Amino acid sequence: MTTRRTVTVDGSPVHVLASGAGPAVLMLHGSGPGTTGSGAWATTARALGTSWHLVAPDQAGFGRTPVPAGSRGGLRLWTEQAAGLMDALGVEHYAVVGHSMGGAVALALAAARPQQVTRVVAVSTMGAPGAPLSADLDAVWAAPAGPLGARDMLSRLVLDQALVTDAAVAARAAAMRAGAAAFASLFPPPRARWVDGLTLPAQTLAAVRAPVLLVHGAEDRVTPLRTAAQPLLEQLADVRLHVFGRCGHVPAIEHPDEFRQLLSGFLARDRGHRSLGRFPDPTGR
Repeated sequence: MTTRRTVTVDGSPVHVLASGAGPAVLMLHGSGPGTTGSGAWATTARALGTSWHLVAPDQAGFGRTPVPAGSRGGLRLWTEQAAGLMDALGVEHYAVVGHSMGGAVALALAAARPQQVTRVVAVSTMGAPGAPLSADLDAVWAAPAGPLGARDMLSRLVLDQALVTDAAVAARAAAMRAGAAAFASLFPPPRARWVDGLTLPAQTLAAVRAPVLLVHGAEDRVTPLRTAAQPLLEQLADVRLHVFGRCGHVPAIEHPDEFRQLLSGFLARDRGHRSLGRFPDPTGR
């Protein structure tokens, strides 16, 4: 059963998509305009089935989750909000899967909550020390709302341009228009500072005790393999890297079956941890 609801975290609403039962997995989306938790992870959640309790929030400034009053987006806010969400749901132990910006948040969360986070999957991740702002990430963050901006952005995210269909462009353009006001405040120029803001210092990476799986596309132009994933191999205590050939920034879309198998195999090692948090059954059972 898939549910959508709003959870109050530190006085601010967080919109959440959740499904399944079993060990909990928090799924954190990336930073492109129009990105939402359901948009990023609904297909993967359906493919994984009901064996995990999947929780995919819209992070602050994206989708239906506003930036809290008096605050602005950023690594600290997104990390604290993710931790607060799982606390609010009563989930004691959980794995974290994060894409791009969400990967940096996932690693920061694992460092901050070593007793709660059991595993981390960081996909096309940001956060590596010294990683520069790529020209493609700069263009993604600057993409204007509308079909032209959506098409240009999607073309930068994938290697296989056949995936940039009219339907995909229309859906993304609509999402970009809906979230344009909130997104405008998140990554204004000059944008290199926002990459710096998502960088995890060496001491934070050293504090990550959970096993980490890095997943990356060999042809990722947004967060290139050489500067984004490879440096983390030297910084993390328990880490492995899986590289998809002929793949850009979104392995879950470009290689969905292999990505699902890789993800489920890594997460399956946590079958002994049971999620203690559930959304209430509307029937009262």
